[in-house]
Amino acid sequence: MNAGPRFLSRPIRTVLRWQGIATVVLTLAGGMFAGVHGAVSAALGGAVSLCAFGLSAVLVSRSRAQSAGDVITWALLAEGLKIGLIAVLLWVILAAYGDVIVPVLIGSFLVTVLLFTAAFFVRDHN
Repeated sequence: MNAGPRFLSRPIRTVLRWQGIATVVLTLAGGMFAGVHGAVSAALGGAVSLCAFGLSAVLVSRSRAQSAGDVITWALLAEGLKIGLIAVLLWVILAAYGDVIVPVLIGSFLVTVLLFTAAFFVRDHN
């Protein structure tokens, strides 16, 4: 059984779960190899991706597009929101957290971003 918001499609719920699992694994690895600040940096990198992609998915799933033009408008709006949120969150983290380990933060972020592209390969059948 898939737990989670039912208004999101199965592929999106699956990939968001994968991103969460990857964030936990990367946080543990960051903690083992770079200490507490490595763990926090990895967790923040994964959280940026989860927040941005999750909010974008919620926005698209809540749209009531009636035409192809509406679909494109909502998709572009969600993509702009996602990119803007990523930029703001990364900036806030880098500005506020002085002990951030940048390669761990960016690495964790990139791994979770790449996982999101796997949504294309998840089937949406019941």
